[in-house]
Amino acid sequence: MTLRQLDVTASAADLARGGEIGDYIALLKPRVMSLVIFTALVGMLCAPVTPHPVLALASLLAIAVGAGAAGALNMWYDADIDRIMSRTRSRPIPAGLVSPEEAFSFGLTLSIGSVLVLGLAANWLAAGLLAFTIFFYAVVYTAWLKRRTPQNIVIGGLSGSLPPLIAWTAVTGSISLAPVVLVAIIFMWTPPHFWALALVRSGDYERAGVPMLPVVAGRAETRRQILLYSLALVPLGIVPAGIGLGGAFYLAVSVALGTVFLWLAVRLARGGEDGVGPVAKRLFAFSILYLFGLFAALLVERVAGLPSLI
Repeated sequence: MTLRQLDVTASAADLARGGEIGDYIALLKPRVMSLVIFTALVGMLCAPVTPHPVLALASLLAIAVGAGAAGALNMWYDADIDRIMSRTRSRPIPAGLVSPEEAFSFGLTLSIGSVLVLGLAANWLAAGLLAFTIFFYAVVYTAWLKRRTPQNIVIGGLSGSLPPLIAWTAVTGSISLAPVVLVAIIFMWTPPHFWALALVRSGDYERAGVPMLPVVAGRAETRRQILLYSLALVPLGIVPAGIGLGGAFYLAVSVALGTVFLWLAVRLARGGEDGVGPVAKRLFAFSILYLFGLFAALLVERVAGLPSLI
């Protein structure tokens, strides 16, 4: 795998001139990392114990760095298709700002370091979950699923779903139902979120040979699948209020946001092809607000000391 990838990205290596700090930060996928930090923070604060502030900060930092390390390894492996896609061709490796060897070493070093720090600062169960997350994203999703199956996002979404569970485990040392529900919400959110983007960028994925659902099954089937996943996601988003994790405020927010999410998914499923692009863009943008809103509602309740419904 290593030799193949290095051969494919040889031209980028020839252009690389030694990356600056900003280029290495870009390898970490900071926008994805920000979502990881936020969901992990909420998972940590929802736990039934109060962690030591220093250990909590160290744990969050380790989780964030681990997510960034997985992103760097993803960019290393995918540099060949990143050069083809307009959305990704300006990334550090295809742009010639960082060599493939440097990106791989950077990602691998941060992966090992983040797992060790989390194990020492918190516990080895949380560290094991973080190691699994990095491996799943970099190897199972990136190297195996992404170029082989249109279910790449569905299965691969597990890696992006685990941060709340890792953070919960970091402060409690155990796994319980509440963080698993948060994982399930993110897991079910991922397909409609990314498939909405794929509808807009299907030409990019087709040129790169990535079998995203719109490329393999067509746009109509993709819109149908988005609706089906949305129908499962929205009720699931309300579940935290029924298990004592969320209160009345969370219930109101989840119902309101879920109603809008479903409305957009129905519009996308029933609309004509001429309107797919604009509605898909709106659904993609709103899906980010939806997930942020759910976790923000939990955070507000914890900070304000609002009671749960159970």
